[in-house]
Amino acid sequence: MTPAKPADIKPSQSFAPLVKTGAHTLVLGTMPGQKSLECQQYYAHPRNALWPILCAIATHSPPTYTVFQQLSYEQRCTLVTKAGFALWDVLHSCVRPGSLDSNIDRQSEQANDIAGLIKLYPSIKRIVCNGRTSQALFKRHIISTLSSHAIDITSLPSTSPAMATLNLQAKFEQWNNAIRHNEAP
Repeated sequence: MTPAKPADIKPSQSFAPLVKTGAHTLVLGTMPGQKSLECQQYYAHPRNALWPILCAIATHSPPTYTVFQQLSYEQRCTLVTKAGFALWDVLHSCVRPGSLDSNIDRQSEQANDIAGLIKLYPSIKRIVCNGRTSQALFKRHIISTLSSHAIDITSLPSTSPAMATLNLQAKFEQWNNAIRHNEAP
């Protein structure tokens, strides 16, 4: 059986942004993975470190993967948005077989309107790219549209379980240090 070619694969589409009034930090992924698309939830893979990291930062507690059993998706969303975080993806749509960012078909990339979101939520003063691919896509598609906005932009290690060179604690320390060091105004 031959693998599907990008032309044979239906494009994936990202979700609406998870954002509330007063958000100060926008965390940008690349595109939801297969588990997230199936569940229609941001970062639905139980080994993705995003929820443990942001929930720990919001509650000033150690990160733990049990947040998936302890809190519902709605509770996690409420916790992080009340703490000033917003979630979205750089890409609105793309063709990507599987969940690996390295499989994104570059010709199919269509970006989300990040500049438009910043205009709607001017309290956002920081953008965190969740991993290198998010950062590269951000530079390719978004950065030039933000020229009139005073935004701190940083890239942090991917929270994906595919990024296995760092464990949860090491990822948390880098995320927490970057976010706490540069507390949003």
